[in-house]
Amino acid sequence: MRAQTVVILDFGSQYTQLIARRVRELQVYSVIYPCDVDLTTIQAHKPIALILSGGPSSVYDKDAPQMDSRLLELNIPVLGVCYGMQKMIQQSGGEVAFGSGGGEYGRTVVRFETDHPVFSGIPEEAVAWMSHGDRVTALPAGFEVMAVSENCPIAAVVGGEGRLIGLQFHPEVTHTEHGLSILRNFLYGVAGAEGDWKMSSYIDALVADIQGQVGGEKIVLALSGGVDSSVAALLLHRAVGDDLECVFVDNGLLRKGEADQVVETFRDFLKIHLHHIDASERFLKNIENVRDPEEKRRRIGHTFIEVFQDMARELKGIRYLAQGTLYPDVIESVSAHGGPSATIKTHHNVGGLPEELGFELVEPLRLLFKDEVREMGRLLGLPASIVGRHPFPGPGLAVRIPGRVTRPDLDTLREADAILIEELRRAGCYERTSQAFAVFLPVYSVGVMGDARTYARVIAVRAVVTEDFMTADWARLPHDLLATISNRIINEVSGVNRVVYDISSKPPSTIEWE
Repeated sequence: MRAQTVVILDFGSQYTQLIARRVRELQVYSVIYPCDVDLTTIQAHKPIALILSGGPSSVYDKDAPQMDSRLLELNIPVLGVCYGMQKMIQQSGGEVAFGSGGGEYGRTVVRFETDHPVFSGIPEEAVAWMSHGDRVTALPAGFEVMAVSENCPIAAVVGGEGRLIGLQFHPEVTHTEHGLSILRNFLYGVAGAEGDWKMSSYIDALVADIQGQVGGEKIVLALSGGVDSSVAALLLHRAVGDDLECVFVDNGLLRKGEADQVVETFRDFLKIHLHHIDASERFLKNIENVRDPEEKRRRIGHTFIEVFQDMARELKGIRYLAQGTLYPDVIESVSAHGGPSATIKTHHNVGGLPEELGFELVEPLRLLFKDEVREMGRLLGLPASIVGRHPFPGPGLAVRIPGRVTRPDLDTLREADAILIEELRRAGCYERTSQAFAVFLPVYSVGVMGDARTYARVIAVRAVVTEDFMTADWARLPHDLLATISNRIINEVSGVNRVVYDISSKPPSTIEWE
């Protein structure tokens, strides 16, 4: 039996995936579709509610995202967020003012003026995160104002006999006080959610889906040894047993000692069929002298698939290729499910596949966020040393060396990165950061070492904290720890005379440098 479902319509917000994650945190299953999805697709889910995301457009833009107005007549609760609220009001007969001077950005105090169930237990005043230029100026018949702010006299509305709710602010972001409580109230107090989405039951459903898709045939999995592919390996192994063939490719772009650790864990400890291929020369040759990060990612992605194709021919008759693709991979590579969200960068899992793949794809984690994958890994019995590992990009260290990649530079970066991780663990800071790594910068720096002038390379240290990897802030590591990391790298890694610390947040920066 499938869980109750909330359908989220994507109007182009980079936070659409965050809405889905928040709904799942509240133990309600959610799916995302582009805002112009056909009505029958939505009805097939028998949703208990709809959520309309925000977006960067104005409802008056020539190509403004649209939705089927019949969605507001399905007799189920609808929550419109920011642009979603404005579109709801416009399509219900109200008015939205274009560039009215009533725009708000960032933290704003909102006053709630209603006892509607969606605001049950919420203080009369609270800080909310605003990001809008247009604003609602006239309500349709049957709607009333539920909240106001200093610059926005209509900050929340309710209509449709209590079914249609609009919020001009973003309840899904952590900057909105009580935002999660508002979403909980909408799901449970308005939509009648039962909280029946659990990871344990989702695992059972995925196992059944995998078995139904592959029909007893063999699967080859691209195993990197990171959290995502490792969880995928255990899930697939539960579904198909010895019909799973894991291919671990040493692409020459891995961290120090990583290849040995992967082989020991999967072949020796978990007893999963593992084929270890050293293709480092092939990968490095294919990205030789390539400086553009997108081209590096594409070439690495294509080389991965070529290696898998070669291996599959040796294994004979394998039809399915499995990957550990996640939701954030999808949203940052292409618009989610065809929606209008902006593309940020290509991920090798979803953006580097050649048209003539030769395999049918199995991507069991495609609708999960990183924290959900870790939870699944724990339930499947994955060792804590892997479940708790920081994310590592598919293209490996190639995207941590901006510009041209060489073997000597990779060796230098490995040593620096190993020191960073060792010191973070020793200080108890590894688990308190979400992702940390070293970057080999394509610049030289003047220094003094042993009373002599040096002209050597620079290592950047990057450490971030985040709940969802859609947004992130730089980690406030202790100064003494940063000093130890810097001293060790400069003294122990040949050819480096300067270490810098990256204090950029996401956005505007991405977590990785390329």
